[in-house]
This record gives sequence, structure tokens and C-alpha cells, in this order.
Amino acid sequence: MAKMWAGRTDGVTDRIADDFNSSIHFDSRMYRQDITGSMAHAAMLGARNIITNEEADTLIAGLEGILADIDSGKLAIDMSCEDIHMFVEQELTARLGDVGKKLHTARSRNDQVALDLRMYLRDEITEIIGLIRDVLEALVEQAKVNADTIMPGYTHLQRAQPITFGHHLMAYAMMLLRDIDRLRDCARRLNVSPIGSCALAGTTYDTDRRFEAAKLGFDDICLNSLDGVSDRDFAVEFMSDVSVLMMHLSRFSEEIILWSSWEFKFVELSDAYTTGSSIMPQKKNPDMAELIRGKTGRVYGDLVALLTTLKGLPLAYNKDMQEDKERVFDCVDTIKMCLAVMAPMVATMKSIPENMRRAAGNGFINATDMADYLVRKGLPFRTAYKISGQIVARCIADGKVLETLPLDVYQSYSPLFGEDLFEEISLDTCVRKRISEGGTSVESVLRQIAFVTEKLTQL
Repeated sequence: MAKMWAGRTDGVTDRIADDFNSSIHFDSRMYRQDITGSMAHAAMLGARNIITNEEADTLIAGLEGILADIDSGKLAIDMSCEDIHMFVEQELTARLGDVGKKLHTARSRNDQVALDLRMYLRDEITEIIGLIRDVLEALVEQAKVNADTIMPGYTHLQRAQPITFGHHLMAYAMMLLRDIDRLRDCARRLNVSPIGSCALAGTTYDTDRRFEAAKLGFDDICLNSLDGVSDRDFAVEFMSDVSVLMMHLSRFSEEIILWSSWEFKFVELSDAYTTGSSIMPQKKNPDMAELIRGKTGRVYGDLVALLTTLKGLPLAYNKDMQEDKERVFDCVDTIKMCLAVMAPMVATMKSIPENMRRAAGNGFINATDMADYLVRKGLPFRTAYKISGQIVARCIADGKVLETLPLDVYQSYSPLFGEDLFEEISLDTCVRKRISEGGTSVESVLRQIAFVTEKLTQL
């Protein structure tokens, strides 16, 4: 079949080359953005008297009909077309005749696809932020329930100091708030219209690019036509932001996997978000968390693939840039799927406070508080640190913990130890006294929850 771009050549390509060149099997998902952009373009052409107002109205009505028919399923997208732009124009011409052929005046597929992709990502970012909000709400609810649930905090995956489970969960809430900020910044930067840049040099027609941009909800226009058609920074930025978001989800998934293991048993996941083993009946596998962790590499790969595609391209448009969409679409689909499963998995996760408390009591994680006790009695910190380390070593040798070591043994290391020591090194006191802003005290955690809750009302 001859192509709509036939002229310089006969427009007939080899079947294999045709399949290789075609993008409609993936860019057809942008049909709504493509048709909406074409409506605005037709309105601009009419407003500038490049075509008559009657022709503009006819084009817009025809495009509305195509959109409605695709949405309803009445019209199937013809996968033999080269891309979604050609399909829409071909269908419009079939319905309207020569008037349909006027739609593509003063534009190119180069600026058209750049427009479609920006509009598509703008829509998807809104949806993704909504899905992040769902995860945040689940985290907040879990943090409320566990604001005073004591657990060991870790560094190097070694028990370090006592914290609350609510405090740990709110750390991820803060990460997700930053992810939303990044995506909002990305949406602001990508909300610049390339339409009217045409193939690369603009057009001889007296167009009104700002009219068209405003009609489509853009804040501004690309000020250089070469940049307008060849820029994919917005796609790279989006995928970079999603890569950071996936990294956060992956870190959280890793902790969920550890916490739900028998070695930790800090949480139990709902049966709805685990699987069993084909041969080991006792197993309850955290497959959803593992898949989120695994799919993070997929998103990283999408980002690196697009960066690699772009790194050697001269201005302006090159066919290599067709590779952007599959990477972007895969990135969008993956993050939406991961967020959609993460929110209910977290919401239905049950904490096991007694196991967290037991783990916190066996790792000498109140040793720093013992050193701080001596500092408040007047001892230099480094001296207090050394004494505390010696006492921990003594406990390990004697099979005791700090709370069960007799006071006379403490006093053999320093006469500054008194009866008040045991209250000072209790886990509850250790947590309660972490009063610095952002710390793990219950009051601090509740303030963090209030902060995130307020942010959620602004989304």
C-alpha cells in the first residue's frame, strides 16, 4: 500500500522494512492525545484564516467522531498504518474527503509526535501521583497504629538503636513526598508545546503557536524549532524520577521481605499478596514485594536505553527517536503496576509488635543511652563510650543483657552508675527521650504523620 508521504519516492516499502519502520503497534495508545492535538491545530488554522472556519469546524467534528468511535469500540485502529498520526489522518480523509487532507497544513509528524508524548506524560504523571498518594495513605495508617511499637533500628543491617515501627514507616513516606515533588517539577518543565516547530525550521504559514498551546493547556511554547522536535529531555527526566521512585519502592520491598521472613517475623503479609510453594506446603512467599524489587531493574534499563539512544543524535529529528516511546510506555506501565500492588499490600500488612520488641531487647541497642547516662553524670563521651563497650563485652561473656546485669557490676566499671540507670536504659525511655525534631519519640512520629497528612490534603 502506498504511503501518505508518497511523492519523492513511490511510497511502497518492502513488507519486512514496513514492519520494522512501523510504530502503530505501540504508539496507538496515544490516540487520544493525537486527536485532541489535531482538534486544537484545526482550530488554530481556522482562527488564522489558513483554512476557512467552516473547514476547521468540519475537521474538528470529524476528529470528535473518530475519537468517540475509538472510545466506544466502533472503530478499530488499523495496525497496517505506519503510526497513529497516519491512521487518524487516513480515517479523517476517508470520512471527509479533501477537507481531511488540509489538517496537516503547517505541521509535521516530527512536532506532532513530540506534542503527543508530552501530553501523554502529562496525563500519566497525574495518575502516577494519585497512585503514590494511595501508598502514602497506607503508610500513614500503619504508622498511626505503630507509633509506639518499639523495634530495633539498623545500620549495616546490625541492630543499632531502638526506634518505633511508625518512625521507620514514615521514613518511606518522606521519600514518596519527594518523589511527588520531582514528578510535579517534571510536569511543569514538560508542559511546553512543540507544535508549530514543524519538521525542524518552523513554517511559512502565519500560525499562532501560543493559541494552540493555550488550547491544549500548555504553559508556554518551545522557543527554538530545532529543539522543539528533537528534545526528549522531558522523557529522560520523567524516567529518571520514576527510577528514583522505583528505588524507594525496592528498598521498602526488601525490608518487607526481610521483616516477613521467619528470621525476623516482624510483619505478616496478607495471603492476597503472597504465594505458596509447589512442593513446600509451609511456604508463604512475598512474591509481590520481590517482583517490585525485580522490576526496578527494568525501569533502570528503560532509562539507560533512552539515554543511549539519544547520546549520539545530531539535530534535529532522527528515526532513532522512535525508540523513546516503548521505553517510556514500559516505564509508565511498570511504575503504575508496582504502585497499584504496593498500596494494598502495605495497608493489609500486620505488624507483630512482640517480635519487634523481643529483637530490640537482645541487641544491646541501648548501649548508646548507657554512654549518654555517664556523659550526663560528667564523664567525657569517649571515656563513657569505652566503658559502655567494655560492659557490653562483659554481658556477652556472661550471657546477660544490660537490663539484667547487677548494679554492683556496673559500679565496678564506674562509681557514677546509680539506681536510676535501669530506668534510663529501658527501651521505652530510650525511645521517649529521642526528642530532637524528626526523631523517633512517639510525639515526633505523630508530628511527622500530621505533616504528611496535611501534604496529602494538598495533592
